[in-house]
This record gives sequence, C-alpha cells and structure tokens, in this order.
Amino acid sequence: MKVVVELADEELWLLAEKAIYWPRRHTLLIADAHFGKAAAYRKLGQPVPTGTTQTNIDVLNRLMRRYPCTEVIFLGDFLHAPESHALNTLAAIGTWREAHADVSMRLIRGNHDRRAGDPPEALKIEVVAEPWLVGPFALQHEPQPHATHHVLAGHVHPTFRLRGKGRQSVRAPCFCLGPRISLLPAFGAFTGGMNVSPAPGTRLYLVADEGVWPLTHD
Repeated sequence: MKVVVELADEELWLLAEKAIYWPRRHTLLIADAHFGKAAAYRKLGQPVPTGTTQTNIDVLNRLMRRYPCTEVIFLGDFLHAPESHALNTLAAIGTWREAHADVSMRLIRGNHDRRAGDPPEALKIEVVAEPWLVGPFALQHEPQPHATHHVLAGHVHPTFRLRGKGRQSVRAPCFCLGPRISLLPAFGAFTGGMNVSPAPGTRLYLVADEGVWPLTHD
C-alpha cells in the first residue's frame, strides 16, 4: 500500500516498506538501512537476531520489482559500524547489487557511515556529502534546514505512539512531512526509533499493518 502526497510541488509516494518513491525520476529514497547492525552487535557478544540484512535486501528487491527504478538514493547510514563489513553481510549486499547492476546508486554520507567507512568500491555506490540537491529537494542525512530547498532526511528514525483506552498503546514508524524538513522512517529491520510530536503544519503518516495511514490531529 502507498499514499500519494505532494511535497515542494512534486508527487511522492510514501510506501509501507518505509521508503519513498519519486515517480517522475523513477527514484527510490531509503533512509537508515543500517546494514550489518546485527552482525556488529554479535561481534560485541550481544544475543541479537540473525538474517536482518537479508530481510532488508528482500524488501529492497520487492520494491525494485514493483516500481520502475533507475536510481536508488540512500539518505545516510548504509552500514552500521566497522564490524558491519563482515563477509556474509557484504556478500549478501554484493549479490543484491549485481542483480541491479543497471540501477544508479548513491549514498549521502551519514554519521554511521563516517564511522563504518564507505561501502566497498565493488558495490559501485557513489558516496557524496550532504546536502545533495535534486530538483526542489536537499537530500540529507541530518535534518538541518536548507536555505533554498526542501529537506528530505533520515537520522531521527521517527516513530509515533498511538494511545488507546487505559494503558493501551502502539508505537510505529512514521513519515513526518514538515513545511521545510521532512523525515523518512528508518528502513532497517533492526533499528530503534524516536517518538515525534506533530508541529503546526506537519503531516504524520503512520506505517502499520502493511499500510501507510495519515494521522489527523485536532
């Protein structure tokens, strides 16, 4: 399921897979994949799930089959840590990249990328500093305002908590679209999140139950 929105006079599709598709450019925008995060934790002796990198790759493959895609832009934090350069992690990413060799890929370097190091050159992912200006958008990792362009960013891993009766509540990732800065949820399957509250002029879209749901606030 997707929700079609207009932002900076461009049509964007908010996807239930926690990504944005820009149909005019056939571009997929991904924030905070954090490939190899579980591998990094296991190296530190932490008991964490396995297979999270492959889960992320499976979702990417599904998106790239569903939507005509000539470009993928990662808004920072492609790899989680130096330990994410584990052989199994890089082999899985390499297989995915080879399957989409004709697709242009770019990474806007984020804070975890600076620590983890750039992806291996064999992946053919161009790495650039923020902001990367494309059309009306400043594509960034950090959600800092830009003087002339609307910012699309990650880093925050935005979530929203819906409260029901009594102590009932549910917390889910969300898209947070503001007047000057818009945030994508973290794409990675093994990431935390930070609760956000809607400011005036901000639209929130909750990702839950394999769909994207606009939240109305009085």
